Amino acid sequence: MKSTQKGNLVVISAPSGTGKGTIINELLKKQPELRFSVSATTRTPRPGEKNGVAYEFLTKERFLEMIDEGMFLEHAEYVGNFYGTPAKPIIDSIETGKTIILDIEVLGAKQVMEKLPDAITIFIVPPSMEELERRLRGRGTDSEDKLRARIKRAADEFEEKSNYKHIVINDEVSSAVDEILNIIN
Repeated sequence: MKSTQKGNLVVISAPSGTGKGTIINELLKKQPELRFSVSATTRTPRPGEKNGVAYEFLTKERFLEMIDEGMFLEHAEYVGNFYGTPAKPIIDSIETGKTIILDIEVLGAKQVMEKLPDAITIFIVPPSMEELERRLRGRGTDSEDKLRARIKRAADEFEEKSNYKHIVINDEVSSAVDEILNIIN
């Protein structure tokens, strides 16, 4: 028998380097019935990333075609790359009672909040800007220019946190995960 209860959309946003990916992975381990929405992007995969797992990696041309065809719930450009959420899989999953976690930046989240105002929205912050910079540098994946752009973007994104229903400080991953599970449940 199909579930007649609708699921939830959980929108999680955070500046780059805040630990959002780690938190989401732990959420999915602790509560396996949660589903992760795979976003599309034009950025180059990082070492170890597989297409269709963290992201669907697309060419810029294909991404722009999908925008023109109205296939995204949200989309935005971030530090020279496009990111977006295909709408149909999200809507279909919610309709069948599943809770979907969506990992998106603040401009995309704003679009989702307008289209789906009942979404559970969570903004993750680091304990401090110094810690954020330390985490970003520790990745070793960005040039100094790109790193500075990410730090400036993070400061801008913090200005948007008041638009979210919940703010979670990631000073310790397990505490942040427990807090988010309490919010979802």
